[in-house]
Amino acid sequence: QVQLVESGGGLVQAGGSLRLSCAASGRTVSRRPMGWFRQAPGQERDFVAAISWSGGSTGYADSVKGRFTISRDNAKNTIYLQMNSLKPEDTALYYCAAPRTSTYSSVTYYTAGNEYYYWGQGTQVTVSS
Repeated sequence: QVQLVESGGGLVQAGGSLRLSCAASGRTVSRRPMGWFRQAPGQERDFVAAISWSGGSTGYADSVKGRFTISRDNAKNTIYLQMNSLKPEDTALYYCAAPRTSTYSSVTYYTAGNEYYYWGQGTQVTVSS
């Protein structure tokens, strides 16, 4: 029903920037909130950011506040994650995700992985010192 494909990852020096993209196909995600998660080797998959279906509300993990910005372009069925001031601890495989349904009115409900059903394949972000 929904296919998600991330792109934009790569190797960057600490302090640098990357912009990740997640292109959706199949059933439209324009009426759903969307999220970004990341997973480092040996670690759990952690919440990074979420955005409401309209783009009017966003939420971030404390570790990325002020550095990362989530956005979306529903006309293009695409969400983005602008990552600035990158740190080595940001190194991880980054995933975008969409829920099967949209029930809640606030993105604060979409910080847990079990709220999402569709996941992309991930894109690797590596930040060197």
